[in-house]
Amino acid sequence: MKILVPNTIELDLGTSGEEVASYQVDQPIPDEHIDAEVLVTWQNTSGNLEDAARRLTNLRLVQTLAAGPDSVLAAGFPDNVQVTSGRSLHDGPVAEHALALVLAAVRRLDVLFEGQKSALWDREYNAAQSAPDTEQLYTLDGAKVTIWGFGSIAGRLAPLLAALGAEVTGVANSAGERYGFPVVATGDLPKVLATTDVLISILPATPETENSLNEEILDALPDTAVFVNVGRGATVDEDALLAALRDGRLRAAAVDVTKTEPLPAGSELWSAPNLIITPHVAGNRPKGGSALVLSNIAALRERRELKNLVR
Repeated sequence: MKILVPNTIELDLGTSGEEVASYQVDQPIPDEHIDAEVLVTWQNTSGNLEDAARRLTNLRLVQTLAAGPDSVLAAGFPDNVQVTSGRSLHDGPVAEHALALVLAAVRRLDVLFEGQKSALWDREYNAAQSAPDTEQLYTLDGAKVTIWGFGSIAGRLAPLLAALGAEVTGVANSAGERYGFPVVATGDLPKVLATTDVLISILPATPETENSLNEEILDALPDTAVFVNVGRGATVDEDALLAALRDGRLRAAAVDVTKTEPLPAGSELWSAPNLIITPHVAGNRPKGGSALVLSNIAALRERRELKNLVR
């Protein structure tokens, strides 16, 4: 079995007993490797994936190391090619980055950074942060945090938020309890939003989730709320987010992902008020990628169920 691994990450597959070859993720697959049966992807361009979908006719499995398989699913691989995701590989790093963005937005570190650049000891911020009527705005202690998309990343993030005193509620397709936290069904989201202090999106990019954060959702939030997105940029109506920030209908937002990446220099998001932007760096370091690839290669060979099977 020939396995193609991307040049964007080092994987230790030495014990697999299979033929392993490296390829460049921004170039067409070399002719000598079009007989590959397994393609591992990480940070591939759309052109590379579309080329692989057309020319790798022996392919049996595409293993993406990304938590979301949307780029692979969009490439046009035939239905007989199985697709597995990197779910769980990014749980720790993304949870850490999400917590960092939440704290930065709630504590308004963006305002303080601007003051630092101007050598300003910001007494106005100090007064606002310490005023009795704004106390809840600047802390997670007692804050109601809603996590939209309550999968394994949320399972790592929710206890961190709870340890700081936050009351965490999850939102998923079905109601119940996950990782020890209450979860409401998506249809009940509007009821939860009315009392939400921090809304965190970890939604995947699917046709059903496109522009999920829209004007209606933003209007359901209190104007003192904070929004954080560490899921996918496709899930946010950026025009609606811009309008809410400009009109003061949202206190602050922090996003690690955007619809177009890299975000164009001319994008209005760069100059949006009260918005923190990081360049899709929340995950960016799959933990345990080699073990997952080896596990699925063994399962493929032995005709067992694959881990993180998407299609």
